[in-house]
Amino acid sequence: MAASFNIIRYNYSACAACKLLKRKCLPDCIFAPHFPPEELQKFISVHKIFGTSNVAKLLNKVLPHQREETVSSLSYEAEARLRDPVYGCVGTISILQLQVERLQKELDQANAELGSYASGHHPDICGSSTTATGGTGGGLWDARAPSNLEKIVYNFFQYPQN
Repeated sequence: MAASFNIIRYNYSACAACKLLKRKCLPDCIFAPHFPPEELQKFISVHKIFGTSNVAKLLNKVLPHQREETVSSLSYEAEARLRDPVYGCVGTISILQLQVERLQKELDQANAELGSYASGHHPDICGSSTTATGGTGGGLWDARAPSNLEKIVYNFFQYPQN
């Protein structure tokens, strides 16, 4: 009677790190959970900026439940650093902060304008002869084209809702 052996075959492909470094990917590979074989470019970017040894040391120092966030941050920073070698993600953050400041100013201005309409202190609400189509009363809308907000508020006060 022939002995039967249970042979376990793994359909295991090397992770992106081991593929790039041309080494055998071991079951306890620190990179395997975070750099699957189909995400080779992600590891290439991280490898170019931080180096494999530094990333391995960092991942070993981080708690296991924080590793995925760590890899995500490293990957984002590496991509940003490749796009903009001088500023990296700080450049992106600065641009986004400027956009937030600009949009906050626009929002504050729109809220102030809306408040003036609601309180009845706007020249178009208080009986000026200016119309939405550009009247001759020398009002606000003669200087520039009305914004969508101005048109909506003007129509709201012209035709009050019951």
